[in-house]
Amino acid sequence: MSDTPLVSVVLPVYNGAAYLAEALASVQAQTYRPIEMIVVDDGSTDASGDVARQATSQARLLYQANQGAGAARNRGVAEASGDLLAFLDQDDVWVSEKLAWQVSALDADPTLDIVFGHVQQFFSPDLDTASRARLHCPDHPQPGLLPSALLIRRAAFERVGAFERGWRVAEWAEWYVRAVDLGMRAVMLPQVVARRRLHAANTGLAARNAAPEYARLLKARLDRRRG
Repeated sequence: MSDTPLVSVVLPVYNGAAYLAEALASVQAQTYRPIEMIVVDDGSTDASGDVARQATSQARLLYQANQGAGAARNRGVAEASGDLLAFLDQDDVWVSEKLAWQVSALDADPTLDIVFGHVQQFFSPDLDTASRARLHCPDHPQPGLLPSALLIRRAAFERVGAFERGWRVAEWAEWYVRAVDLGMRAVMLPQVVARRRLHAANTGLAARNAAPEYARLLKARLDRRRG
């Protein structure tokens, strides 16, 4: 790996106009360079594409019919040029040193495949009081086993393989389980690298009603081990 490898940042968006500009600004604010930004508009029906164009001239904007976040991430990876890959969800934001810390960790240990960091959750300012009362927002950082908190070597991502389509909310969990089963070497940095927004349409909150998907994920893992 070169001293300053290119980091490809893939940001899938679907009807994310409300928060996309802030997410893109947090990428532009990174102290690490070089980076490339790839925004994949996954069939949005709102102004996400316009927001992306207005927010930055540095991002490459791709369009596709709506296929889900996993398919959008795959499209971005296919178009990426970097040896390192990072993902950012449309409603999350990075701290400015996120990539610098994670690239340094990979550079210090060539055997590492993946670097995660801690995540601080926060209530979106547009979330009403009643909705906040129904949600749990930890007041302390938590280990971030999330796409927005990850940096991975491209070669490692290719060993794990693309995100599977056909999952409503569990495409990330399915991918991560495959990475663990393949023995990918990962480290969790103590620093907060991302802030995760809690809002009314947050996909992660919908996971509460996705027990059948996680049961299917567990079965698929057991089937792989038996095979």
